Amino acid sequence: MIEVAAAIIEDGHGRLLIAKRSYGKAQAGMWEFPGGKLEENESPQDCLRRELLEEMSIDIVPYKYFGVNDHYYDTVHIRLIAYKATFVSGTINLVDHDEYRWVQLNELADYIFAPADIKFVELLMQ
Repeated sequence: MIEVAAAIIEDGHGRLLIAKRSYGKAQAGMWEFPGGKLEENESPQDCLRRELLEEMSIDIVPYKYFGVNDHYYDTVHIRLIAYKATFVSGTINLVDHDEYRWVQLNELADYIFAPADIKFVELLMQ
């Protein structure tokens, strides 16, 4: 099993940050809540702060556990752990994604999300 953290990042205008997976990667072209794989002995919150700095050059503060989704991509078991987070600072510079968007909650349905992220999209839209 691979543990991955995802950040549901809110800006000061009620929008959420989503990112499009780069071509050449698994689930290429699909949208996701940004994050990454947990390192050994790393908390999901620390992982998210590290990953967002490395992959997008932004500083965030994870503040609330949102949920977990166990998903299987063929034989690969992913445990996706989501936290709500606040955008603090930085200018987005993409390293691991092709695009990003700040979207309103009601716009999430307009995007095709990676299967592991769909549960969180559904929960947010309830």
